[in-house]
Amino acid sequence: MPLADRLRAGNRRCFWRTEPISFRTPLALLPISLGIIFGVWWWIATPVTLARAPIDPSDKLECVSYAPFRGEQTPLDPTTRIGAEQIEQDLTQLAKISKCVRTYSVDNGLEQLPAIAGKVGLKVLQGIWLGNERAKNLAQIAVAVGLTKDHPNVISSLVVGNEVLLRGEMTAADLAATIRLVKSQVKVPVTYADVWEYWLRNRDIYDAVDFVTIHILPYWEDLPIRARNAASHVDQIRKRVAVAFPSKEILIGETGWPSAGRMREGALPSRANQARVVSEILGLAKLENFRVNLIEAYDQPWKRELEGTVGGYWGLIDADNRELKYPAGLPISNFPQWKLSMAAGMVLSVLVFAAAMLTLRRKPWPPRLVAWLAVGASATAGGVLLGVAVDKMLVESYGWGRWLQWGLLLASGVLTPILAAIALVSGRALPTFLELFGPREDRSRSFLTYALGLSVVVTTLIGAQSALGFTFDPRYRDFPFASLTMAVLPLFLLMLLNRPQQGVRPIAEAVFAGVFAVSALYTVFNEGPKNWQSLWTCAVYAMMALTLWQARAAQTPK
Repeated sequence: MPLADRLRAGNRRCFWRTEPISFRTPLALLPISLGIIFGVWWWIATPVTLARAPIDPSDKLECVSYAPFRGEQTPLDPTTRIGAEQIEQDLTQLAKISKCVRTYSVDNGLEQLPAIAGKVGLKVLQGIWLGNERAKNLAQIAVAVGLTKDHPNVISSLVVGNEVLLRGEMTAADLAATIRLVKSQVKVPVTYADVWEYWLRNRDIYDAVDFVTIHILPYWEDLPIRARNAASHVDQIRKRVAVAFPSKEILIGETGWPSAGRMREGALPSRANQARVVSEILGLAKLENFRVNLIEAYDQPWKRELEGTVGGYWGLIDADNRELKYPAGLPISNFPQWKLSMAAGMVLSVLVFAAAMLTLRRKPWPPRLVAWLAVGASATAGGVLLGVAVDKMLVESYGWGRWLQWGLLLASGVLTPILAAIALVSGRALPTFLELFGPREDRSRSFLTYALGLSVVVTTLIGAQSALGFTFDPRYRDFPFASLTMAVLPLFLLMLLNRPQQGVRPIAEAVFAGVFAVSALYTVFNEGPKNWQSLWTCAVYAMMALTLWQARAAQTPK
């Protein structure tokens, strides 16, 4: 037999001997991937049952902060006016779980509230909004004083100003004079509400009020408090203020916990943590006999404009469905729709493996085991994180700009594992920006290259925007760890396994790699070691920096 024929026969024998092994490998890895996805979702969605229901109609709340705004309604628009019917719907619902509501102003239709509250059996802790404009302050006072006289059996107290010292819009002397002005016109008790530190810094206000109203928000403390320590922190601060002001009642005018948003050090917003904190604070208040006003009744989407995602999720009742987040007697899960999320993740994992196996049918040789392990890692990570990423996108997208941003990143997170699996099995390298946008002679004509390259561009641009945000304006930004990991991990693995050995490092990739690396280092330092969302996100930034730094473009002959 001629040498060429013997070689061809040998190659065929080698091919048929190794092909079954190549197909058995993904068929063995796929069940492992699906099992991990199931196990992780079963773990993170495990419900918790609290000793005391956070909200129990048989044991009504002392008081809860109320703002009437729904959907796109916002007090930031001075023309917004809420109708009496909408307020009555809310107060009728709140009367089933609370004895009282606290308001913050008489604007936007809220002057109608005391009359409606009287009809449904609620007391009102009436707020007067103060700022740095004297004429507006006097107008607020006039309306609130009139409401107090008209509804003496409904309005139990007046709160003259809310955190005006914190905002620096009035001096302590002006505030004290304003409080005395209001006291001279009404017969109900009068107070002022601010963060507890500002009471200790401005003791002169103590002499002007009938009782002290302090805000204790463990999540927003300068040194954030973990959810498991929040109730004890609230009690410690209350006792500390009581020692400083011994002869007047201390009302906790705001306390609570957000159900969604970014971590601050070890303080994690979540449904379970919100339920736990509220339950433990209310239990402590009952045990030690002090009054608490929870913030707040309904989630307020408009606050996300000022405070980021976390600002819109302090409510005990969902903003859209107007349903209690924690009905009494039901266990509480951070992911109540976890089975759907798990199923979607499993489908994505199967699609990633299927794309790789279909590519294998067109190859004359089996890929290395390490390539299949990379495919499996991408499929598993994507399957586990898909539900988390969708949940974060739905929660964190406020306004069309955010929907576009996080929607594109999620799309990249879904498509990149599939496209990277094809590239891993077929031996293709990570495409560069030049292959998409460079000179005509440098552009690729491969559909896979364009599709994967577009995913790289989207991931790079949105990732860099978020990284720069954490560097220059981090306080209210969310960590995009789920979608970003889904997109970056396959690219990182593709870079490790199919890295081109020759070529020049493109300038664009080098610049973005520097942005990711520097931002990651700064964010780790700025957010601290307790914030796992930050550490996770920065690890992904570092992976993206290394991936882009290793990019190589072929030199065009001159």
